[in-house]
Amino acid sequence: MSGFVTKPEPVQVPGLVHLHTGKVRDLYRDGSGNLVMVASDRTSAYDWVLPNEIPDKGRVLTQLSLWWFERIADIVPHHVVSTEPPEGAPADWAGRTLVCRSLDMVPVECVARGYLAGSGLEEYRTDQTVCGIGLPAGLENGSELPGPIYTPALKAEVGEHDENVSYEETARRIGAELAATLRQTTLAVYSRARDIARERGLILADTKFEFGLLDGELVIGDEVLTPDSSRFWPADAWQPGQDQPSFDKQIIRDWLTSPASGWDRRSENPPPRLPDEVVAHTRQRYLDAYEKLTGLDWK
Repeated sequence: MSGFVTKPEPVQVPGLVHLHTGKVRDLYRDGSGNLVMVASDRTSAYDWVLPNEIPDKGRVLTQLSLWWFERIADIVPHHVVSTEPPEGAPADWAGRTLVCRSLDMVPVECVARGYLAGSGLEEYRTDQTVCGIGLPAGLENGSELPGPIYTPALKAEVGEHDENVSYEETARRIGAELAATLRQTTLAVYSRARDIARERGLILADTKFEFGLLDGELVIGDEVLTPDSSRFWPADAWQPGQDQPSFDKQIIRDWLTSPASGWDRRSENPPPRLPDEVVAHTRQRYLDAYEKLTGLDWK
């Protein structure tokens, strides 16, 4: 069993229709047909949305996505119309709200990998492949791949695992032309972001994107290149053959799987609340990622 430990009740705002409560974002539609995306401070691990929130997380995700949208706009347009919360919205929505064009979303999560980590590492150790793509022998945990690879997945509902699929399967489902465009665009955006991150002392190990169509044009949506959707590692600490320190919620995963939590992730029991120090450390990692990438002071 998994999902929300406690599912929040959606905020009701005059003129907005609530559409969906996700792991992090709440989605509404306004009177003009635009989508209103509100990034909460919720956090998830092991397919559970945890009972704690991470202060400022939603704003970090939103502001960092906006920063990246500007830097990839010549590769693919984005969906943002406005960052102003709708009239009557809670004051807390400031800085975490995106009013977006409604897209016909492509049912594929587009993943680019430049380094060996996570589920890719597990598969490589068994089959010397990542999502069915053969790789050279001798790679280690954290090794840079010979070149970036595209590994699509089918996005799952809250509490379910995303399903890795082959490129050929995506072509069968959505058509060869669109599948090729997704792969090309994903790898182009990853390469641009990897180079920008490298200039700032960070390694972009992997990332995932979601795209939609608007009048036949491919548009990037949701969040982009945030610590929730990407693995960023400090370049000066990178050392293949071991787990890399990362700017994300790894500290949460580590605590949940430690004896200190008293939680068995294989059970049906929901995870416990996080200690204050884990929350504070996780928040600081998100802020560090924002400041290192943008060069801006969060305050």
